[in-house]
Amino acid sequence: MKKILFALVCAGLLCGCGAKNDVIRLPISGALNDPRAKDVLDPNIKLYFGKQGMNEKIITERLQSNKKTNAVGKKDVKACNWAFLSAMKTFQERAKKEGGTKVVGLTGYYYQHEFESETEFECGTGNIMVGVTFRGYIAK
Repeated sequence: MKKILFALVCAGLLCGCGAKNDVIRLPISGALNDPRAKDVLDPNIKLYFGKQGMNEKIITERLQSNKKTNAVGKKDVKACNWAFLSAMKTFQERAKKEGGTKVVGLTGYYYQHEFESETEFECGTGNIMVGVTFRGYIAK
């Protein structure tokens, strides 16, 4: 009986039955205030969302960062915040490499859907993975 139940569960996972595939919006402030942010983000490289910072001297073309993380056994908010922090770290590392001091004009671009906000970000959530995509510019 256990083998039959196990086979049915596996078949359900393989066919995508009950598969979750949502896009949620979360507060940027929540991700930036996540306790893990202190270990991940560089306070010397500032992050500006939406139209913020677009009057600064931009030194790169528009860049993109797409980050995914394992969501198994995690709450969506915690997993999404981690993907967000990973994407911001990628931008900050690029800024250091390019001699920039800020990342400006950060907008969501999940599934190639532009989402501009100074207060929220979009995160795609699934049964086993979550992901974020951002676009932005490096500036001085």
